[in-house]
Amino acid sequence: MPPAVNGRQLFVTTALPYANGPFHIGHIMEYIQADIWVRFRRMQGDTVHFVCADDTHGAPIMLKADAEGVTPQALIARIAGTRAKHLDGFHIGFDHWHSTDSPENVELSQDIYRRLRDRVPSLITTRTVEQFFDPVKEMFLPDRYIKGECPKCGAKAQYGDACEVCGAVYAATDLIHPYSTISGATPVRKSSEHFFFRLSDPACVDFLREWTQTPGRLQPEVANKALEWLGQDVAAPASGDKGLADWDISRDAPYFGIPIPDAPGKFFYVWLDAPVGYLASLKAHLAKQGIHFATFLQRPDVEQFHFIGKDIVYFHTLFWPAMLRFAGAPYKVPDNVFVHGFITFSGEKMSKSRGTGVSPEVYLDLGLDPEWLRYYIAAKLNAKVEDLDFNPDDFLTRVNSDLIGKYVNIASRAASFITRQFDGKLSLRPGGTGHCKDREGSTAIAWAASGMIAKAYEAREYGKVLREVMRIADRVNERFDQAKPWELARDPAQRERLQDVCSDALNAFRALTYYLAPVLPHTAVRAAEMFGMPLPLQWADIETQVTHIKAYTHLMTRIEGQQIDALLEGPHAAAQTRAAPAVPEAGSAKTQGDKLAHAVAHAAGTAAKVPATESAAAGAAAEGSAPQITIDDFAKVELRIARIVAAEHVDGADKLLKLTLDIGEARHRTVFAGIKAAYKPETLVGRLTPMVANLAPRKMKFGLSEGMVLAASGDGPGIYLLAPDSGAQPGMRIK
Repeated sequence: MPPAVNGRQLFVTTALPYANGPFHIGHIMEYIQADIWVRFRRMQGDTVHFVCADDTHGAPIMLKADAEGVTPQALIARIAGTRAKHLDGFHIGFDHWHSTDSPENVELSQDIYRRLRDRVPSLITTRTVEQFFDPVKEMFLPDRYIKGECPKCGAKAQYGDACEVCGAVYAATDLIHPYSTISGATPVRKSSEHFFFRLSDPACVDFLREWTQTPGRLQPEVANKALEWLGQDVAAPASGDKGLADWDISRDAPYFGIPIPDAPGKFFYVWLDAPVGYLASLKAHLAKQGIHFATFLQRPDVEQFHFIGKDIVYFHTLFWPAMLRFAGAPYKVPDNVFVHGFITFSGEKMSKSRGTGVSPEVYLDLGLDPEWLRYYIAAKLNAKVEDLDFNPDDFLTRVNSDLIGKYVNIASRAASFITRQFDGKLSLRPGGTGHCKDREGSTAIAWAASGMIAKAYEAREYGKVLREVMRIADRVNERFDQAKPWELARDPAQRERLQDVCSDALNAFRALTYYLAPVLPHTAVRAAEMFGMPLPLQWADIETQVTHIKAYTHLMTRIEGQQIDALLEGPHAAAQTRAAPAVPEAGSAKTQGDKLAHAVAHAAGTAAKVPATESAAAGAAAEGSAPQITIDDFAKVELRIARIVAAEHVDGADKLLKLTLDIGEARHRTVFAGIKAAYKPETLVGRLTPMVANLAPRKMKFGLSEGMVLAASGDGPGIYLLAPDSGAQPGMRIK
């Protein structure tokens, strides 16, 4: 963690995942949102303590462990063992991950309870509650473990708290023909003394009204909802009465949880000790740093922030701040609770049973770049409580267009000129000279956005950040194209101008890397290595110029449609990937040989295909292959690198796309390619691909085709455009 430089002291958490299963995509979305904010704050010089923990207590954990024949602790440990893969896999940088089943959480939960109980007047009271009791399991049943007929509409198999058919809310004891979902037995009514936190106490209500309505503390929609719960404007949804109801904070044995002091057989309801887990994790983290927990919390400059989903707002904006406020020092109320919506899949709720959605496990097992997902999620996040939709086609298009076609494209095009012709030295000529006008233009555009982007990050308006970054990237690419450095490189008299143009683009790219670093931390580190940017990256260094760059190295690949198909196929595709034998890397001799063979075959006008496997290659040889050619034959084919400037559907054509290509000439070329089945036009823009530049133009009913792009195919379905290595530029000759 970087030390504070006149910065803030921040304590940041995300909601605790329940320890009865691995992370789902909703967890990952929330952790990415918080991680981006934390990384930005650290770039500002702030000290951030970013912690979380497993939520381990409650009846579901106890019952699942019992069904599996293990202890709750063994179940928790098994689930905890899955956390690192996902957190590390998606570059989520928590400082500490803890558990609510920990000594720290027992100590703090019981301490807060005692403080609430012993204050005058006490905020803890008891009353007798009648509940359903399972005579077979010999336990009181939580509402979600009771089913029966709805007392309002008569719908069958409804849970003990609400009807999913008519939406009625009721007590479990109101169900008709109730039964236990654990044993199937008919539950009996049984009375028990329960402990309640007096949330309805006027002191609590007054505090919560002031705390929830403080400007800037909660999002407007969350603050308005809190007013409803506080009994202003509309009735409280749970009871139909104005105002807050007291909160039942106890459960009876058998129960997996923290014992209530001086109350044998009674345990804290999981929602009391779960948020205390934030503090328990912080305490364990601070202990490793040699920092005293109570002293740290009482520091007036320490700020406390929580990132949560909209389904747990009630607990975090009413119970949690009230507990902290009336427990007293060293505890302090949160400065902000940041609420987000759910993540949906193509407009629908994700469902594992229906096979709709995205699995973080499958995503990682398939080897997909985690920063693709980080970028896509960030591009859709803002400060409102809005649902975020994952659309596979949009995911592919946005990542390929933005990250590859715009951002990475700047460095891959400009760096090769600098390293090849200027030994990596950037232009630092002073402003005002004729050669520097281009560098001043793009660099100034990028630097000028620093303040606006910082404010957007602070406000969690990530979509706004990325729209601005891509707007700048578009401008940089446009200016680079207008300067035509590939033509400048052919004219010795334009040498200084070439260096200025490329330095201009690279300085702008460097600034964009800082702006994207919270979202793309690993890509930023690789780019920093190329530029010699000091790590960790600091916002104050954005306008620091460097004198040299290292050779450009590959930063990111594009998403292919087959990868999206595998992701949507789910665990089966991931299992096949794990079981598949190692394949040659993209730069291996075999792979490059296959590409060259296919390029020669297409250039010579044959129908040969690149075999998909060695066995296929043997079969192709047995059946007969293209006739041999001499080096003189090959020399007749002019292969050049083309950049796809535009791509569009062709009316009336089932297989063709119309491509507009830049091959470093004064004009663009039009090529009709039979790749419609494999590619959407918008995914091709900005992509580099080889083409046959001296193929005789062919008159087609759709227009004149002025060349041929090169693609690979096998015996099965699928067409795959070839792509040059990083650093290739439009117009380069393939030899």
